[in-house]
Amino acid sequence: MEEILNLLQNNARLSVEDIAAMTKKSAAEVEAVMKRLENDGVILKYAAIVNPDKVVESKDKVRAEIEIQVTPEREHGFDALAERIYRFPQVKSLYLMSGGYDLKVIIEGESLQEVAFFVARKLSTLNGVRSTKTHFFLKTYKENDVLYVDEKTDNREGVTA
Repeated sequence: MEEILNLLQNNARLSVEDIAAMTKKSAAEVEAVMKRLENDGVILKYAAIVNPDKVVESKDKVRAEIEIQVTPEREHGFDALAERIYRFPQVKSLYLMSGGYDLKVIIEGESLQEVAFFVARKLSTLNGVRSTKTHFFLKTYKENDVLYVDEKTDNREGVTA
């Protein structure tokens, strides 16, 4: 099962037949494992990783990371507030953190003003939110083990004596 997961994480476009050949299992076995992983919620989605700098529509989007300090709710802890936050369509990721803040939110907007409006009018006004700190993404070099920059090769000629 782990071997199939690793193959799919590296390339979700592999066919059942390709995975079967690579794992020395039958196509039916691979299909059954994949179905079980999907049904058990281990595999949530198959997706392409897209470089936003190379997509015209995405180039102008603004991404930000927001650190949030909150007051946990009695009997619900962080979960109830986290649920209110992750339901906003601007929220792309949400994490419970250890350290100097409680929640980390990754959001996306059409402009700096839209992101600022979201933080000021939607996020910081939620009951339980004590403070926010916003950091804007300027450039992505690597994310989820994928390089977003072209690796440059050294084209200089060697010096010989």
